[in-house]
Amino acid sequence: MPDQTRMKPLETRPSVELLEALSPSDLQDLCDATDAAIKGGGGFGWVDLPPRESLERYWEGVIVMPARMLLVARLDGVICGTCQLWKPPLNNEAQAHIVQLTTNFIAPWARGHGLAKMLVEKAEEVALKEGFGVVNLDVRETLVDAIKLYENLGYTRIGEHPYYARVDNQVLKGYYYYKLIDPKAIAQEP
Repeated sequence: MPDQTRMKPLETRPSVELLEALSPSDLQDLCDATDAAIKGGGGFGWVDLPPRESLERYWEGVIVMPARMLLVARLDGVICGTCQLWKPPLNNEAQAHIVQLTTNFIAPWARGHGLAKMLVEKAEEVALKEGFGVVNLDVRETLVDAIKLYENLGYTRIGEHPYYARVDNQVLKGYYYYKLIDPKAIAQEP
């Protein structure tokens, strides 16, 4: 009989992927993770929990919109975080090289496994593959860990909005960032 005191603890399996279809279990995981993020203060704009049906409609809408790419973080196969890449509208040819990274969060119960970094790096990889040269993003001042992550990943702060958000009757600043991921994508052709 094996010695039970010497067994290795189970290792967690963090992963990140571009989600192109939404299964019923993924939808439930997305809603659960969003609920946890909102309660934890980082619900990408939501301050109060919306009704479950609203969350479900939101995520179902994201997955069918051609201008949005949904990336998800998983811990042991369970979705625990997301980010989206928003493509510019077709009429915005002048900024066709720029993609917006948004709705980025990791549920509090899944933090500490490197998923936030993995998620941003995967978003950059997907953006590059899609032909984008610049990633833009914005973040409110209270999300200190996110700010540190973006700056450590080479994002450059280019601006500040003094009235960016209102949370619990407090007005918060927001910061704007960009990262050049492919100089060739922004160069003019001869």
